[in-house]
Amino acid sequence: MEELLRQIFDKLLSFYGSQEWWPGEGLEIAVGAVLTQQTNWSNVEKALTKLKDANCLSLTCLEKISIGELEQLIKSSGYYKVKAQRLKNLIKLLSINSDPSREDLLAVNGIGLETADSILLYLFEKPHFVIDSYTFRIMRRIGIYSGRNYSELQRVFMNNLPKDIQLYKEFHALLVKHAKNSCLKNKPKCDMCLLRNNCIYKTKKNNST
Repeated sequence: MEELLRQIFDKLLSFYGSQEWWPGEGLEIAVGAVLTQQTNWSNVEKALTKLKDANCLSLTCLEKISIGELEQLIKSSGYYKVKAQRLKNLIKLLSINSDPSREDLLAVNGIGLETADSILLYLFEKPHFVIDSYTFRIMRRIGIYSGRNYSELQRVFMNNLPKDIQLYKEFHALLVKHAKNSCLKNKPKCDMCLLRNNCIYKTKKNNST
């Protein structure tokens, strides 16, 4: 499994190049992890720009700003009322704990496994491999993991790769890139997929027709 994962990573990196994901720093990463729930990154970028323009990408501002004002600034991210409250919950934790554990983050209302691990990996530089819907899709189609359990799939990566923070970041970003570029949800571009030699999805699809 370790060799297979490294082969997949090498193919993705060779084809797409380094993604240099999460262009922001510090608090922006944590805020982005909350805002990206149930939306695409372009909508999150709009919300982050609004927060920057309002000089509100700081703990001080996010603590003091009213929930109504925050809702308007992040409206483009969708579900903005829910996300504004989740941000407030997160900021409350970060304001009193500068180095939260995974358990601390998961105890915050509205923070799930993916969001917590994104914050830990990209903000606090801790080795937690992030699993998302794109990862599930690709791993299922290439026959590595067919379940839907976050922790089980995370262990596939973390038990078979060195605990390398930069590797975790890059691999996760490359999987997202590939899912959006070729391994689409409804109409995957199998003929142009660089992982097609590893993939069982097309074979299963052809056998069912």
